[in-house]
Amino acid sequence: MTRIISGKYKGRKLAVAEGRDIRPTTDRMRERVFSMLTHHRYPDIKGANVADLFAGTGALGLEALSRGAKHITFVEKSPKSLQNLEYNIDILKVSDEVSVLKASARVLPPASISFDFIFMDPPYRTGLVTPALESILSSNWLADGGVIITELASDDDIEFPEALKIVDERIQGQQRVVFLTHNQ
Repeated sequence: MTRIISGKYKGRKLAVAEGRDIRPTTDRMRERVFSMLTHHRYPDIKGANVADLFAGTGALGLEALSRGAKHITFVEKSPKSLQNLEYNIDILKVSDEVSVLKASARVLPPASISFDFIFMDPPYRTGLVTPALESILSSNWLADGGVIITELASDDDIEFPEALKIVDERIQGQQRVVFLTHNQ
């Protein structure tokens, strides 16, 4: 079971489609990530524009919305995941506060707005992290002072683009979460 950890929708359950295709960020890891984001080095989640790439169930973006984010843009291309995501948006009745982009995170369109937070939780060990990060940068999705939070397997050896720097990193079991900002 996946649920919203805190905020306006605290305790609300999210649907997770059966099968191995969808692996939502665990409640424990989401709680850890959002706790870290309260640190002064990061923008305030309240009123923030947030993108959730490889959205799956939408757990990360919906958690951000529950905690006061202004708007969430979900990016997902899998039909099964899109169906699950749209169901979760409907059960929380938040369709006016979100948009869903049915696309690959490896080929993002030019940004109409930039995002304070970009969550990425691609399937592990698929080589999708670096192309998605390059797409974020080339499409100007990351706001000045914004942060990218990407989850990957703890043993994934990723080469991050030079335009980004690691500001924090945590490993929990087989999960690794990396916080990145513009390298200025």
